[in-house]
Amino acid sequence: MKPSVIRQAEILCVGTELLIGDIVNTNAAYIARRLATLGIGVYRQSVVGDNPARLAEDLRAALDRVDLVITSGGLGPTYDDLTKETAAAVFGREMFLHEESLARIEAYFAATGRVMTDNNRKQAMMPQGAVVFPNDYGTAPALALVREDGKTLVMLPGPPRELEPLFREQVEPFLHPRCDAVLFSRNIHIAGMGESAVENALPRDLLESANPTLAPYCAEGEVRLRVTAKAPDEREAAALCDSMIERIRQTPVAPYIYGIDTPSAEAALVELLKARGLTVATAESCTGGLIAKRLTDISGCSAAVAGGAVTYQTREKTAILGVDPALIKAHSVVSPQVAEAMAKGALARFDTDLAIATTGFAGPGGGTERDPVGTVYIAVATKKEVHCRRLSLSPWRDRAYIRTVAATNAILDAWRLLNDVHLPKERP
Repeated sequence: MKPSVIRQAEILCVGTELLIGDIVNTNAAYIARRLATLGIGVYRQSVVGDNPARLAEDLRAALDRVDLVITSGGLGPTYDDLTKETAAAVFGREMFLHEESLARIEAYFAATGRVMTDNNRKQAMMPQGAVVFPNDYGTAPALALVREDGKTLVMLPGPPRELEPLFREQVEPFLHPRCDAVLFSRNIHIAGMGESAVENALPRDLLESANPTLAPYCAEGEVRLRVTAKAPDEREAAALCDSMIERIRQTPVAPYIYGIDTPSAEAALVELLKARGLTVATAESCTGGLIAKRLTDISGCSAAVAGGAVTYQTREKTAILGVDPALIKAHSVVSPQVAEAMAKGALARFDTDLAIATTGFAGPGGGTERDPVGTVYIAVATKKEVHCRRLSLSPWRDRAYIRTVAATNAILDAWRLLNDVHLPKERP
C-alpha cells in the first residue's frame, strides 16, 4: 500500500524548562522552517511540561488533527524523560531494548572515556515498530511511529546541536516520499517605505494571490515581503516566486527594494562596495559604533570597510574628525550641520570613497524641545556630495531600539546614495 501523503503537521516541544522560560525554544522555529521546504504546513506549535498525562492528552489531540506530529525533548536518560514511554502508551505499543542503539550508546561512552551509568540504557528502549534514527551527535536516538491510518509521530532529542542535523540527515529523507509538493520562499527587502505604504502601493490581486502568496513583515527600519509558492518541485515553485517578484518591480515599491534574499542591510552595502571597489568609513556619536560593528560582522568586509571613529564627546568630534567648534557652538552637536561635518571629516580622515555619520539623542535622557529624544541626524558623504536627513523616532522607544533603527537607516542611506535612489528627508 502506498503511504499516505503528509500535508499538515503540529510541533509539540516537551520540557518544563521551556514552559518556565529557563530555555528559549528555538527547536519549533527550526522544525517549522524545514517542514515548509517539504511542503508540509505547520498548523500549531505548542509546549508541554514533563507530565505524562498532559503529554498523552496533547499527543492524542494532535494526531486527531493532523497527519504528522513532531516532538522535541524527553528522550534523555533521567526519570522525567518520558516522551517515548508516553508515545508507546498512546500508540498501544510495548517497549523493547533496541540492541543496535544500546551498542552505539556504549561505544559513545567508551570513545569519550566516560562511565556509562545504568540509566543510559533507558535511551535504547524503543516502542515496538519504531523506525529508529541513529544519533551521531549524542546518545539519544530519534524515532518515528506510524499508525495503521498513516498518522505519524516523529520524536527528536531536545538539544538543537543534535536535533538539527538529525532532522536534516535522517528525518527529512524519511518524510520526503510522503510529500507531494514543496514550498519555496523568496524575501524582498524594502527600506524607505513603511509597512502600510508598501501594502497600499501593491495591487490587490498580488496581496490576495493564493499561489504564490505574499506576506508583509515589519522589521526595525525596513519592511520584508515574503513570497511563497507551492509546487511539485523547487524549480517550478521558484519560477512562480520570480514571476511575482517581477510584477512587484513594476510597482511604486521598486525604488525602495534594496535586495532579494539579502541577509541584512549591512550585507547589501558591503557587497555593493566590494563590487564597485569602494571603501567606507564611519563617524558615530549616538549609535556608539553599532554601524561599524554591523559592517564588520560581514565576512570579507576588510575589502570595503576602512575604519571608523566613535566620537561621543564634543571634544572628539573636533579632535578626531576636525569638526569646527564654531559650528558646534552655533548649531549644537545634534544638528544636520554637525552630522554633515562628521561625515566629511571621516571621509578625509580615513581617505575613503564613502562615509556615514550619526549624531542624536538615543535617550532616555537628553533631547531638546526642537530635537527630542529619538531625533537622529544621519549624514552620508562621498567626494562629490553629502546627504543629511533627520530621523524622528518616538521618544517612548527605548535606547536600544533608537540606536538599532538609526544604524539600519544610516546603512541603507549609504546604499541608496550609491545606487542613486531617492533619499528621504525624514524617516518614512
